[in-house]
Amino acid sequence: MEEPTLLNLLNEIQSIARNGLHYSSGNVYDRERYEKLLNLAAKEYGGLLQTPPEAIHQCFLAEMGQITPKLGADAAIFDQEGRILLMERADGSGWCLPCGWVEVGEKPADAARREVREETGLEVEITGLVGVFTRQPSPHNGPMTMVAVVHQARVTGGALTLSHEGLALRYWPLDEVPAWHANHEDYARAAHAQWKAGGALPSISC
Repeated sequence: MEEPTLLNLLNEIQSIARNGLHYSSGNVYDRERYEKLLNLAAKEYGGLLQTPPEAIHQCFLAEMGQITPKLGADAAIFDQEGRILLMERADGSGWCLPCGWVEVGEKPADAARREVREETGLEVEITGLVGVFTRQPSPHNGPMTMVAVVHQARVTGGALTLSHEGLALRYWPLDEVPAWHANHEDYARAAHAQWKAGGALPSISC
């Protein structure tokens, strides 16, 4: 089991505070306590992430409700030489697999296909499940916990077309990628190991 870090602790505190603000009804004192917890967490996040605490606080308040990890879907697409298709992100955070958030009512595999279409112009078939990965908060990853469902995919049509979300698209040998986004190198290497072995787990439809 991984040792808890300060960011893990802050992540738990801010989720407790946001859940409390969402569910507390009418008790002014409880709401004041939850707001104080959220302010303290935002202040500590600001120092660790070198981001104004006010911006982090507003980000937390903009998304209320039962706080759960964000769910993302990713697609690993290899060419015949074993190079992986990556997009250089427009925000300058490195090269990533085609990926994005799963929308309400959407299956992760469907989200992965949609994100590939939107970010690369390609149509793909999902051929299997690489794995489910948890990204913990860190100065590199940001303040939120997220879960990524990573799929193997095969190109079936379309044409490689850069979207507004990227600066460049290209197939990379894994060892030559200059800068990976977040922990996408972990996803890519797990996918590449499956690709070399000639298969992947069946994809999950639920």
